[in-house]
Amino acid sequence: MSPCREPVSSVNETIGETPLVRVHASPDSVPVYAKLESFNPGASVKDRIGKYILERMLDRGDLEPGGTVIEPTAGNTGIGIAVAAGQLDLQAVFVVPERFSVEKQQLMRALGADVINTPSEEGMGYAIDRAHELADELDNAAVPQQFSNPLNVETHRETTAPEIDDALSGEVGAIVIGCGTGGTLMGLAEYFLEREPDTHVVAVEPEGSAYREFLGEEVEHEAYKTEGIGTHDVETNDLFDPDLVDAIETVPDRETHEEMSRLAAEEGHIVASSSAANCVAARTVAERIDRGELDVPHDAVVTMFPDSAERYLSKGVYRSFEEWTS
Repeated sequence: MSPCREPVSSVNETIGETPLVRVHASPDSVPVYAKLESFNPGASVKDRIGKYILERMLDRGDLEPGGTVIEPTAGNTGIGIAVAAGQLDLQAVFVVPERFSVEKQQLMRALGADVINTPSEEGMGYAIDRAHELADELDNAAVPQQFSNPLNVETHRETTAPEIDDALSGEVGAIVIGCGTGGTLMGLAEYFLEREPDTHVVAVEPEGSAYREFLGEEVEHEAYKTEGIGTHDVETNDLFDPDLVDAIETVPDRETHEEMSRLAAEEGHIVASSSAANCVAARTVAERIDRGELDVPHDAVVTMFPDSAERYLSKGVYRSFEEWTS
């Protein structure tokens, strides 16, 4: 939770102001800092968009109190929306592909939401279509649609980025963050590029993901175990703007798995696969800067640890690589 010094009236008021912590394994002269989003009440970065988007939709009249919000989600967004919806007099329904974390789905239901599963092989595109079909069947219902809603980007431009800026006194040289919807990276990129156009912006994806197609590369689509980032269908990722990105860093599942274990054992970070992939990529960028291969306006590299590993223990994140990927 956020470091509130006074009592607050709602759990929504504890969202944001999460710690920014140095990654010990980064070069001394080019530190990597990670934003620890598991400190939010729903334990992930998606609490931010849950609160911000629903409040804006109510303000604009897209939803009225007592209405229903329906979202296609792999899990954390559902939890974030469910946390906020419960405090804003809204009902929540989530359309979730079956393969995603059972723990997340249990938490969504515990927060009062309904969860509708769709076949994993149909992908997120099918879940998106199903969510819109459900919204059309109900009165006073809307789909925030995190994959295409500009409020997703705005959330991070208006909340996450200023927190980082304040913590580092504006001295951010590179931003290295994984892309699922792309909202987090785009929001931070817009904010920091406006202040320092030479800020180096790197998107992170698992090996087998298709984000590099945005840069005109041919990609062999393959299954990957890393959750929360990457895509197999760039047509569903409306928020990603390749003009704001200098590079896309691809991280194999094996390196991600090794970094999950290292972060826990050596640095006390109980984080999941997207955090580990972000850390691998951020350390790689920091090492390139340290060797003089990249010219950046400031030495600090910023990444994000979106959630904790506790929601993925049933998937064997701390077992052997073979057990995790089986």
